[in-house]
Amino acid sequence: MYIKICGITKLEQAQSIAQIGANALGFICVSSSPRYIEAMAIAKITSSLDANLDLVGVFLDASMAEICQTVEQAGLNAVQLHGNESPEFCQQLRSQLAHIKPQVKLIKALRVKNQAGLAVAQLFGDVVDVVLLDAYDPHMAGGTGKTLDWQMLREFQPSCDWWLAGGLSPDNVAEAIAMVCPSGVDVSSGVERSAGDKDLSKVEQFMKIALQESSN
Repeated sequence: MYIKICGITKLEQAQSIAQIGANALGFICVSSSPRYIEAMAIAKITSSLDANLDLVGVFLDASMAEICQTVEQAGLNAVQLHGNESPEFCQQLRSQLAHIKPQVKLIKALRVKNQAGLAVAQLFGDVVDVVLLDAYDPHMAGGTGKTLDWQMLREFQPSCDWWLAGGLSPDNVAEAIAMVCPSGVDVSSGVERSAGDKDLSKVEQFMKIALQESSN
């Protein structure tokens, strides 16, 4: 089970979460977010971490130039698109990122509220490495603490890996994994004391439960 801890803002927490065994750390590159962190601050964190981690910049309708510049400045090796980016945008971005560093992982997040949203998610299977399904909220792009309708996801099988996000926590991640069998899980607010401030005991608990359930 692949586990991403998102909304990282603090160096010591990033290092501890990496030691606990997370596969990926997510950094919010959206200035309006309470978990926003500047590229240079991200770089201080990423430069201290093991190279085999996925270090993910999360963007919302940013330009290709901004994304590429941030990837370079911040020492990222993965990009998560959380806005209205099209499959064509994803293809063009992948091509541009290849000029900066090889094999940048590309993740497309979609806020799903019905079956039509799942149909849209299928369109990205051939142009990104991972599709991430998050809960829909009319006012917030992510980190809402809301869950999806997991029943709706039982038959979801895109042509690439997919991760489940949206309101996950140590209390419900086992049920979610058992019900929908995602390739990975992504958590932010469910392991926090406040926005951007992770509770390491909750992170450890979340990861232990997720790994245990996925091995059943």
